Amino acid sequence: QVQLVESGGGLVQPGESLRLSCAASGFTLNYYTITWFRQAPGKEREGVACISYSDGTTYYSDSVKGRFTISMDNVKNTIFLQMNSLKPEDTAVYYCATGPWAPYSGSWFMSHIYDSWGQGTQVTVSS
Repeated sequence: QVQLVESGGGLVQPGESLRLSCAASGFTLNYYTITWFRQAPGKEREGVACISYSDGTTYYSDSVKGRFTISMDNVKNTIFLQMNSLKPEDTAVYYCATGPWAPYSGSWFMSHIYDSWGQGTQVTVSS
């Protein structure tokens, strides 16, 4: 059974940084896509960044491109989201999700195609 556990959220001021972690278990992470989503109150869940475990291909939403970086530690089965230059509009619950396929530029951000989700971690950016 696939399990994903996020950590690293917190309260930061605008312009500061945070690094989120997603610890994966229950599979070997071969040929999987792992994606970070976020959901702010009253808004739809948004795909933020994804990575292909097999070849490291990454995709980012326009809203975070240049500020966020997704990476993975294959040995520890952990996926990271380094978030720099945080803005108040980045405030949301951040989730990691996975599915057993390679990411595609036209669909990686669609939440309904993922079958395993973590419980989420809160990120609040406020002065």
